[in-house]
Amino acid sequence: MKPALLSFDEALAALLGHAHPPVGVEVLDTAAADGRVLAEDIRSALDVPPRDNTSMDGYAVRAADLAGASAERPLRLPVSQRIAAGHVGEPLLAGTVARIFTGALIPDGADAVVMQEAVRVDGDVAVFSGPVAAGEWVRRRGEDIAAGSVILPAGTLLDPQACGLAASVGCARLPVRRRLRVACFFTGDELAMPGEPLRPGAIYNSNRFVLNALLRRLGCEVNDLGIVPDSLEATRRALREAAAGNDLIVTSGGVSVGDEDHVRPAVQAEGSITMWQVAIKPGKPLAYGTVRRGSQEGDAAHFIGLPGNPVSSFVTFLLFVRPFIRRLQAAVDTGPAAWPLRADFDWPRPDKRREFLRVRLNEQGGLDLFPNQSSGVLTSTVWADGLLDNPPNQPIARGDVVRFLPLAGLLG
Repeated sequence: MKPALLSFDEALAALLGHAHPPVGVEVLDTAAADGRVLAEDIRSALDVPPRDNTSMDGYAVRAADLAGASAERPLRLPVSQRIAAGHVGEPLLAGTVARIFTGALIPDGADAVVMQEAVRVDGDVAVFSGPVAAGEWVRRRGEDIAAGSVILPAGTLLDPQACGLAASVGCARLPVRRRLRVACFFTGDELAMPGEPLRPGAIYNSNRFVLNALLRRLGCEVNDLGIVPDSLEATRRALREAAAGNDLIVTSGGVSVGDEDHVRPAVQAEGSITMWQVAIKPGKPLAYGTVRRGSQEGDAAHFIGLPGNPVSSFVTFLLFVRPFIRRLQAAVDTGPAAWPLRADFDWPRPDKRREFLRVRLNEQGGLDLFPNQSSGVLTSTVWADGLLDNPPNQPIARGDVVRFLPLAGLLG
């Protein structure tokens, strides 16, 4: 009896269960850490801001001094000093004010700032036409970051703003997970490269460009072994080469059940296959296993075999390879949030497998469906800005609320 296909959730849980241990750690200049995964908690050694400062250009005052000011009875106070950002003023004497500029430290004795637009200047005298509340336009010490607090937890995927935050507390270098080393190759005698003449029966190898770019977006160090001929021995040689010095092998094609699908038997000969075939559409012939690196027990590279059809390869990479890589990088990654959105189309004949349909958000706030959902139509992945996650056997009627996975959350 043919075994039942794994559900999407079962397959993803099984795959992530193999994603250990995480890759090692290296220390980088903070300026070079964008796109890397933080390996340790980063704590601030200082308060940010380090002292009370002004968020506006204006006049630092004692709020009590302005208590009686009004439009009818404006209050005139001498300007005793000028304080620019990066300079420390003198303590503010009662009955005086300080001209102050954005970012400058609040002088001792002052407890508020009046913005310059609300003050009339008469020579060396500032004229106020109303009271001010203590604390107005003052950024308090530690208001943004308290000394000793964790500003970036381990597992953070560093982006430009996270690198800037680390720099703001004086971190010149950051501990990050080293780049995952990924080997990839592509099977099929029908494959040709752009720039080559397209012989009869051949197709250009789009998957090579898609998968290499996706791996690099995830911060991987990619070893592209190119196109491998459709033979068992050539595939085994490619697997042995790919396993040497790499953490993960990703292939495209050759994992189905055809006579020329040599990847799965080659992996079984060079290691083991522990997961194969998932009840999703597109992307059923997905495989996971390991490939031995040498004679030492347990020394092996991870292997994920993707389908050869371009949409199937793209979708299964996003849904399975991406979270697997993020887990190996020890990233805190819960995946993209699903948006509940309105379907502006009918899908009356669903598949018995869980479907991931190519859709696009329209100007009315609903979703349009690409008209051809074939796994070979790569144009659908360019047109779409998301995937509709549809349960097995679930028809969709216009107006139904469905689960939308934005591609923007799946591509990095």
